[in-house]
Amino acid sequence: MHFFEKPNNFVQHVAIKVSNLTRSLDYYTNTIGLFIIEQNSTHASLGAKNSTTPLLHLEEVKNASARPASSTGLYHFAILLRERKHLANIIRFFSNNNVRLGASDHDVSEALYLNDPDGNGIEIYVDRPEEQWTWQQDIVHMTTDPLNVQSIMQEESGVWDGMPEGTVMGHVHLNVANIPASEKFYTEGLAFNVVTRYGPSALFVSTGGYHHHIGLNTWASNGGHPAPATSVGLSYVAFQLDDDAQQQHLVERLRAIGAAVELVDGGFNTVDPAGNALHFRQ
Repeated sequence: MHFFEKPNNFVQHVAIKVSNLTRSLDYYTNTIGLFIIEQNSTHASLGAKNSTTPLLHLEEVKNASARPASSTGLYHFAILLRERKHLANIIRFFSNNNVRLGASDHDVSEALYLNDPDGNGIEIYVDRPEEQWTWQQDIVHMTTDPLNVQSIMQEESGVWDGMPEGTVMGHVHLNVANIPASEKFYTEGLAFNVVTRYGPSALFVSTGGYHHHIGLNTWASNGGHPAPATSVGLSYVAFQLDDDAQQQHLVERLRAIGAAVELVDGGFNTVDPAGNALHFRQ
């Protein structure tokens, strides 16, 4: 899990807007298996077992509207399990509880896909060992093939009892309006490296040689606009900064390309060209 350690710039947690906090808490604890760290009447933070580090923040929006289909925002956030047996265990749990889901083999990883009650996209996945990833120069091979569930279930190890210790937010995948503009922002502004492309409509970037910390696509949002503030969907993505020097370096890069930067205690906030809010904290 060295891809989620400093000095890499990785996703720490994701904040999403929901229409009913009670309903969402029931879903994320009883179906997804996250644990409540803290909550009040309109907000909640959730994480893995025995962890005080949030992976997900829920924000209830009063009288929330549905997110417009062509808007920019969250495609999915992706929860990374440490071991393949954990994926097997949650597959058994989902099967026993008739949870609807999709599944794919991406060569670098094996993944399940779900949507929460408000339509927010979720991926739960496990990485294959990095020595099995295929790189050609600086581009990693990723694909979308059927998941070999039978193979995974051979590693089933017991009853699923929630997101295990060591689970992290592996990546976030965003709907954007324009790939070239997004590429410039994330590479020139935030110093991420391009690691693969799916034609002209999807781009994947990372730091430290990971297969991706961020996915960007225009599959349903080409030329789109941010969703209304009162709709469900993405609130912000929070990234881990290394130190003051990295913070200053990124702020200078962002300002050099004309991106807005708001300095705050312990870090800074910015917004990508598609209107997705990004928080960076030490």
